[in-house]
Amino acid sequence: MNRPESPQPVTLTEAIIPIASLVVFVGLSYFLFGDTGANGPNQVGLTVAAMIAVFIGWRRGHSLASLGEAAVASVSTGIGAIFILFAVGALIGTWALSGTLVGMVYYGLKLLSPNFFYVTAAAICGVVSMSIGSSWTVVGTIGIGLMGIAQGMGLNEAIAAGAIISGAYLGDKSSPLSDSANLAAAASGVELYQHLREVFLTSAVAIIIAFAFYFMVGRPGDFDASAEIEAMRGAFHISLWLFAPLVLVIVLAVFKIPPFTAIFLGALAGAVLAVCVAPERVIAFASMSATAKAGLPDWLALVKGVWLALASGYKASTGNPALDLLVTRGGMESMLNTIWLIIAALGFGGVVEKCGVLERLIAPVIEKAKSAGTLVASLVAAIVATNIVTADQYIAVVLPARMFKTAFARRGFAPVVLSRSVGDAATPTGALIPWNSCGAYMAATLGVATLSYAPYAVFCFVSPLLTIAMAYAGIRMPRVASDSAAPASTDAQAGTTRSDK
Repeated sequence: MNRPESPQPVTLTEAIIPIASLVVFVGLSYFLFGDTGANGPNQVGLTVAAMIAVFIGWRRGHSLASLGEAAVASVSTGIGAIFILFAVGALIGTWALSGTLVGMVYYGLKLLSPNFFYVTAAAICGVVSMSIGSSWTVVGTIGIGLMGIAQGMGLNEAIAAGAIISGAYLGDKSSPLSDSANLAAAASGVELYQHLREVFLTSAVAIIIAFAFYFMVGRPGDFDASAEIEAMRGAFHISLWLFAPLVLVIVLAVFKIPPFTAIFLGALAGAVLAVCVAPERVIAFASMSATAKAGLPDWLALVKGVWLALASGYKASTGNPALDLLVTRGGMESMLNTIWLIIAALGFGGVVEKCGVLERLIAPVIEKAKSAGTLVASLVAAIVATNIVTADQYIAVVLPARMFKTAFARRGFAPVVLSRSVGDAATPTGALIPWNSCGAYMAATLGVATLSYAPYAVFCFVSPLLTIAMAYAGIRMPRVASDSAAPASTDAQAGTTRSDK
């Protein structure tokens, strides 16, 4: 086999092969293993697809060392997400031990109606996410409580997860505190608040559509939660103090403390709360472990109990099976399968990006996009493909924005058209892809498989569809007022934009 001495661009066929391999392997994984595919089979499929991409890159002149370095560099971009996952696992464990999770479910059952639960959950998450700008923080705190309420009411967990995620992504897409919103504006060369004004239009319509859907699917009829409430009251010390860790996390997020720090401090606050309000439960939990030691002083048993909750999660033994199922969860250990999935996906993404696969696939699409609608639809498709291939939301913001920036400018569109399209598509669609860091995080945190909640995460798929529809209808597609843009503007309006060549 003759290999070039220096790296050469991949052919179209070579670019398609690793992507097709990924689709085939992951599709086969879900066919054979269903939702449990995320526990290992998906990771194997991603690794095999990465090796196919490595072979193609090596065949086109890349050294194995450089391809390995690209994979490692890509995985390193996910270290922040990995640590946040560890923090969320720890938080769930100590909040289950302290009773914070039970307190959220207890008051939720008393205050919320199943008729309006889905729309209420989306609204609560939307308000909080607009305040703090982080979907991950909202889902990792309020989201787990709302899922517990949905379980207590016997509601559809996939719809509940979709409603929570829809509300959480409202702020991630439209809040000035959102890092992805800031990145979309910067990558497109647009002032932040100009970007947010445009994005908020599509966000408002998308969330209204989502609210309407969640209102319609609300379960009618009366709901008697008295048995569940009594069980919680008998097993836990219910009071408003249980919300102290949640308030702490929200306050830290408002002050823009990094998510890992805010969430892990919330986990530690849950541990302290458990020791203060239920020391007997912490000691009993420590004595139940496989490594229980006789004769430990109480203070050391307390340390061991909260340490176990942080590491391996809380295992409840209240005597009530439904309540035990609700609060037996959490721990850093519970996130390891998800982290494995993210590492495998990012490794694949790093190799295909190094080989120039996405550029080879996207460039012809840009050249053939003649109308405004086709151009925006092509951008959205490129963003979704980048979210699928690289498994990283931030790469899906920056890479397509960079590749389409010249095409939008040559066709006379104002930069805000590009930034709005990127914001509408890149941020929410990551949550719909099982191996994307966002989709994997949501599934691990809420306990619902990505493909199960995806059809109900209405905001996440309506947002990109709206931005495409607006482009085809010519709504909110401002032009650059300059002589150089005039010919392109005229051509584009006629639907026959000249070739960029």
